[in-house]
Amino acid sequence: MWQDILVGFAFVLIFEGILPFLNPNRYRRTLLLASQMNDETLRTIGLVSMSVGLIVLYLVR
Repeated sequence: MWQDILVGFAFVLIFEGILPFLNPNRYRRTLLLASQMNDETLRTIGLVSMSVGLIVLYLVR
């Protein structure tokens, strides 16, 4: 179980690092836009992201 959690964490780090590595200017602009969003919008984006992740995990497992 711990190995699966660490593998998942490693994949998160890999995927999170792709955009700043490939296109740092676009990544910086995206972060600036995200910092200007209100809390409700960010929470909604987070909820949708978690939900999609759970669905994908359910389908794969």
